[in-house]
Amino acid sequence: MTSQPYWIARKGSALQGTLAIPGDKSISHRAVMFAALADGVSHIEGFLEGEDTRATASIFAQMGVRFETPSASQRIVHGVGVDGLQAPQGTLDCGNAGTGMRLLAGLLAAQPFDTVLVGDESLSKRPMRRVTGPLAQMGARIDTRGDGTPPLHIHGGQPLQGIHYELPVASAQVKSAVLLAGLYAQGETTVVEPHPTRDYTESMLRAYGAEIEFEPGRARLRGGQRLRATDIAVPADFSSAAFFIVAASVIPGSHVRLRSVGLNPRRTGLLTALRLMGADISEENHAEHGGEPVADLVVRYAPLHGAEIPEAVVPDMIDEFPALFVAAAAASGQTAVRGAAELRVKESDRLAAMATGLRSLGLRVDETDDGATIHGGPLGSGTIESHGDHRISMAFAIAGQLSTGEVRINDVANVATSFPGFDTLATGAGFGLEVLR
Repeated sequence: MTSQPYWIARKGSALQGTLAIPGDKSISHRAVMFAALADGVSHIEGFLEGEDTRATASIFAQMGVRFETPSASQRIVHGVGVDGLQAPQGTLDCGNAGTGMRLLAGLLAAQPFDTVLVGDESLSKRPMRRVTGPLAQMGARIDTRGDGTPPLHIHGGQPLQGIHYELPVASAQVKSAVLLAGLYAQGETTVVEPHPTRDYTESMLRAYGAEIEFEPGRARLRGGQRLRATDIAVPADFSSAAFFIVAASVIPGSHVRLRSVGLNPRRTGLLTALRLMGADISEENHAEHGGEPVADLVVRYAPLHGAEIPEAVVPDMIDEFPALFVAAAAASGQTAVRGAAELRVKESDRLAAMATGLRSLGLRVDETDDGATIHGGPLGSGTIESHGDHRISMAFAIAGQLSTGEVRINDVANVATSFPGFDTLATGAGFGLEVLR
């Protein structure tokens, strides 16, 4: 049996160069889904070659959708139409992809056949009632474990009705699941959010020809529409770029350019937070890819200071908090985060994992139910348990660059789910990082 890979992170050199970050994971998931449901052939450029997104493509292949891969990061998708999916043989494995599972729940609830969605050990612990609840209101029948976790047994042949749904907690995944079910439902479906989340699903549905009305915090579409094939260029993933944005901000002498990064305003709260802390981040070469704003991000080292992170930006940076915690560790003074309870139900309890990890490196962290106060200071050596969470692993790879010794990061295999080749890109840019077994 092969032993689990781990990293040894230690002080490297200043980060330099122009870096190509892999394609956006959220957009890659959706591009595959909507291309599969469209009438005609769609071309996807910049597709993320990660385990999560490949799992989503594989699921649609099991349901009769044909894919071609002319080269890495390209997909040609032969859509079967909204009514053309076929019953799969066996279970559908989402791997580590919470986005894949939650969006598929909405889509598969409307199919004429039964399906079972499963995931890896981490995904199998994640809450699904926030999705199955509103879908049940639409008429779906989805069984979970007693505690609301996967696998999801989805009963086909259920007629769905459009609903007006007000999310109790802002979540792009829940919103998207309801809208996908709404595509098949009788009447109109409206989703209202307590705080606007990323609008990838709405923008992409429109790109694929659906009539949908949306504005920040609200979306509405009518059921019974068809989608038409289109070509999508996937921008570089902001959440992946976040690790190099923070690393270049905190490693003295660094100066990097990150090319064509997606800058959806519902994703870029980290830029607001880091600039509050004194970071030197500029945007150049603004453009649009597949309806999404993109730009080159130029990041130079700057001494950071602690700050109170406004709660209003928290939903716009929920995946970037592990990286932010390391920025806070490197800053002078205290950084306080509140309103981030969502972090406790990600791939791991990210608040607890980051607080525990930073404490093990000698830092003071005061944890609360929905956030933490990080007291900046020097980082020592130690061993980090990533709990199989890719973002915890990559965050502590940055911490290792600031350590007086070595930081061992256990259980890093899941980095491949969102950022294949992270270690190669990082060491090429100047990180001190070894992959060991």
